[in-house]
This record gives sequence, structure tokens and C-alpha cells, in this order.
Amino acid sequence: MGPSFWSHAWTPHLHTPMYFFLTHLSFIDLTLVTCISPQMLFNLQGPDKSISFVGCVIQLLITLGLGATECVLLAMMAYDRYVAICQPLHYFTLMPPQLCWAMAGISWFLGFSTSLIHTPITMTLPRCGHRRIHHFYCETPPVMELACVDTTNYKKEFMILSSIFLVFPLSLILVSYGHIACSVLRIKTSGGRQKALGTCGSHLTVVSIYYSTLIYVYVIPKAKLSHDVTKFLALLYNLIPPLMNPIIYTLRNRSVKDAIRNLLMQKAKTEK
Repeated sequence: MGPSFWSHAWTPHLHTPMYFFLTHLSFIDLTLVTCISPQMLFNLQGPDKSISFVGCVIQLLITLGLGATECVLLAMMAYDRYVAICQPLHYFTLMPPQLCWAMAGISWFLGFSTSLIHTPITMTLPRCGHRRIHHFYCETPPVMELACVDTTNYKKEFMILSSIFLVFPLSLILVSYGHIACSVLRIKTSGGRQKALGTCGSHLTVVSIYYSTLIYVYVIPKAKLSHDVTKFLALLYNLIPPLMNPIIYTLRNRSVKDAIRNLLMQKAKTEK
């Protein structure tokens, strides 16, 4: 169970752990956009700005689960890049398919475990008639503002859990890229350095956008953030990464472009 497991007749160089994790990241992005955008566009086109209670529950459950899953998955991808650059000769030994599936499974399990815990609690908080959400989709902090009971303890618990999903994966990412930076500095040829930096640059771009906006929203006290600022930042971390990921990982990736070109050429030959 080594490189042969990842091989494929057409694109063997794309069947590696890195692209395995990118598959999961792409699925998260696609599902997240599908969950948020249609309702947002529907509310923008007319005077009706409502969403059903069931729709709000589903939206909160999915977006919270996907967001937490992506936080963990980005840390897993950072470890994959660390192994690829710092231990290139042992890459497929240290990243076997079983480990990749386990890492992806852990990401999904942790992400939706926290969602299954917090969504029922958030949606069952007592509401005294006020049902206007100052947001463009159902997210935990805006929904909690509708409660007519003291939610201080629950907000503290949610903030602690959110900090764990933000700070711990981010710490792993920073440690991984710290080792990567040391390895890159030891590379004597400029071409080798550029190749290593190009491999990790796309991941760092996504991480910087995703985590910077999330931390700004969940770490800074809410009194200092207006509803408009919060909605703008939520738009950034929910819609901008899914928009940028295809550009970063395909249009700027020579391996993917070569695979698409070969696939189109084979299709053209078949049609002839």
C-alpha cells in the first residue's frame, strides 16, 4: 500500500495525499456555498427576508459543522506539506492511505460532533417574540442574540470550544510551517526553494484568509464589532475561500493544468 494505491492510468501524479485532502476541502467549499448562497440570494431579490425554523436549524447545523471540519482539515493539510517537504523520501511511508482516511475522518467527526452539540442548544433557547436575525444566514452568535434568557455561561462555553477549534489547529499549522521554513532555508538551489515555496504558498493563502477573519470575529469582544462588520467578515470566511480555492489549486497548479490538458486531448482523440 504505497504509491501504487494512489496511482491512476491517466493522472498518477494527482493521486497523492495532498489531492486526497483537497478533494475533501473542495466538497466542504461546495456544500458551504450551496447551503448559504441560495437563501441569501433569495432574500436579496425581494422584500421577503425570512427563513423557516427548520431551514435555520439545517443551515446552522451544516455551516457550523463544515466550518469546524475545515479548521481541523487545514491543520491536517499542513502536516501533509510538512512531511512532503521535510521528509520527501519517506512521504508515502509516513502518509499511507489508511492514515489519510483516518485524518480526514477525524476532521469530519470533530467538526460535526461540535455542531450536533451546539445546534440543538442554540435553537432551543427561549425567545420572547423577537425573531429578527442581524445576519444573512443562521450563525450561532446572531441566533443567540434572540434569546430572552441569560446566555453568559453558554457564550463562554461556545467561545472556549471555538477557541480550541481555532487556536489548536492554527498552532499545528504554524509549527508545521516553521519546520518547513527551516527546511527551505537549507535548500541550496534557488529552484528548489521556489518549488517548495510554491507548494505551500497556496495553502498559506487560504489559511491566512480563513483564520484571520474567523479569529477577528470570535476573539474580539462583540461590543467592538457592529452587525455590518460582522456580516462582512462572515462573507469573507464563508464565500471568499471557496471562490479562491479553485483558482489557487488549479489555475496556479501546473500538475492540474497538465492533467486537464491531457484529458481534453484524449477526449478529442476519442471523438475523432
